[in-house]
Amino acid sequence: MKKILSLIALGLSINLVPFSASAHGPSPQKVEKSITIKADPAKVWAIVKDFGNIHSWHPGVASTKLEQKKDDNGDMATFRTLTFKDGGNVYEKLRSTDDAAMKVKYEIVTGTLPLTDYNASITVTKGENSGESTVTWVGRFYRLYKLNPPIPAGQDDETAIKAITGIFDSGLANLKKVAEDSK
Repeated sequence: MKKILSLIALGLSINLVPFSASAHGPSPQKVEKSITIKADPAKVWAIVKDFGNIHSWHPGVASTKLEQKKDDNGDMATFRTLTFKDGGNVYEKLRSTDDAAMKVKYEIVTGTLPLTDYNASITVTKGENSGESTVTWVGRFYRLYKLNPPIPAGQDDETAIKAITGIFDSGLANLKKVAEDSK
């Protein structure tokens, strides 16, 4: 009897493994980009940490609206609405600003980007050479469509990664220009 039960249990576990592996939904995605800027870290940090002023250095952002209000937990928090030059917007919550580590963390609450559950950080560190900074922007998120295939066009991992990569690449390139030109 023990052999029969063991065989049944083994048969069930073999059949369940592929099922559970294919039923997990989307995998988390990550985009990480860095750039070296020929400007002092304190100067670059002053630009990056200004949560309400991203439109001054990100070429895709037409305007920023900053507001203080209670979050879902009833705590006071800082939120911003970014309106993009090509249309669309995102509503973001500032999670933390750490002056000692020169790191800002934020999340998207709602928006028109093809992704969900987005959390990000931007960190400024001392560069390899004197008077240089390294800025690293990291975003973690999921594709917009959270169920298993078939995935609707424009709601897949590739589309989400492409959107964030474009935002990071253009933002970091222009941050470099702004920081280096304002010497």
